[in-house]
Amino acid sequence: MAKINLRPWREELRAEKQKQFVVMILGAAIIAGGLVFLWKTDMDSRIAYQQSRNAYLETATKNLDQQIKEIEDLKRKRDELLARMQVIQDLQGKRPVIVRVFDELVRTLPDGLFYTDLKRTGDQIDIVGMSESNSRVSTLMRQFEESDWFTDPDLSNVSAAESRRAGYSQFNLSVQQKTPEPEGEDSQ
Repeated sequence: MAKINLRPWREELRAEKQKQFVVMILGAAIIAGGLVFLWKTDMDSRIAYQQSRNAYLETATKNLDQQIKEIEDLKRKRDELLARMQVIQDLQGKRPVIVRVFDELVRTLPDGLFYTDLKRTGDQIDIVGMSESNSRVSTLMRQFEESDWFTDPDLSNVSAAESRRAGYSQFNLSVQQKTPEPEGEDSQ
């Protein structure tokens, strides 16, 4: 006799396939959730790593900025000290010059002539003096021209002296001071 299967096998097959489908959907959802979780964890760790790198770079930048500022301060102080040293060296080098200038003023002074006022502005010396005659003023100007320490004498005024010095005339003269070249250093 033929066996007849009265069991609802199609429905069981459908139920079995539906069960497999649900298991596959749940498995895919769990795998997708796991992948999303791994991706999110990886992104969070990368963001945290980048933030730590950024913080390190900011700290290093601040330290470098501070060091740059200190270096600039040191350079400024060094430049100031070099400028002071240069001024001191210039003063030390020019200290005997004023003595030589006064000595040369006395050496160029002819008889019958004297100074009443000397004023120095930069390298120009303004002289006010009294003279017995105009020829003595001319002699003074020639001696300034011949001097190693003076150049360009310029006589601006010669007038009769006030009543206190009869026979004298007052003169105003300006001359440029120059420093002669040291001997022996011309052709080395």
